[in-house]
Amino acid sequence: MAAEAVSVLITGANRGLGLEMVRQMVKGPGTVAKLFACCRDPDGPKAKDLQTLAVKYPNIIRIVRMDVSDLNSIKAGVQHVASVVEKKGLNLLINNAGILSKSTLCDCTPEDMQNVFNTNVIGPMNIIKEFLPLLHSAAKASKMSGMSCKKAAVVNISSGLGSMGLVKDTYGVFPAVSYRVSKAGLNMLALCAAAELKSNEILFSLLHPGWVRTDMGGEEGEIDASESVAGMLSVMATLTEKQSGDFFDYKGEVVPW
Repeated sequence: MAAEAVSVLITGANRGLGLEMVRQMVKGPGTVAKLFACCRDPDGPKAKDLQTLAVKYPNIIRIVRMDVSDLNSIKAGVQHVASVVEKKGLNLLINNAGILSKSTLCDCTPEDMQNVFNTNVIGPMNIIKEFLPLLHSAAKASKMSGMSCKKAAVVNISSGLGSMGLVKDTYGVFPAVSYRVSKAGLNMLALCAAAELKSNEILFSLLHPGWVRTDMGGEEGEIDASESVAGMLSVMATLTEKQSGDFFDYKGEVVPW
């Protein structure tokens, strides 16, 4: 990330990619002023590593209870963040939380599709809408021209499995129909937001983290979370209005829609 300290919010921050993002951001050279690490159960055993980090960096990390599939939970999270950032607003919102179902088309049930959509599409939509006033405030408070993740930005962690252009090459290896459809929906959501909020100077980006060895990606993944996150943070640091609405992987290469 850049030298100027910013405020960052990450959903699904208690494990996997989200936790690694928290770890790498706070270890950076003073670039993050406040980091709001969101998860459903901050006091539970799955948040133990995040709790440890928060104790180590008490002036930077704030753990926020948030269930992205619950609008009331999101609204409560907004109130907490707003009380901390005040007029400075929120500079960077990372929609990282997501769930994966590995079902094929024939196995997929309406309930499965709805459950995945609630978290992977409707959740990010509600988060963007509810945090929009804080993103507006950050854009207005910034003295920088153009768009960037230092000013006001939403980064959505998508997946190559949401790429329609790659289905023929990847479906036989990993079907996951509901997950694929939800990530394609997330991609469209980001494109619409980028177009609608362009005049407000809020940047929107989609990042494919690669096939990562996490609880979601499995042990067969091609890279570790540390490599994926380091790559994504590097890409984020280069984004401008010219890339708003684009879809990149963690190496900065364009992913086909």
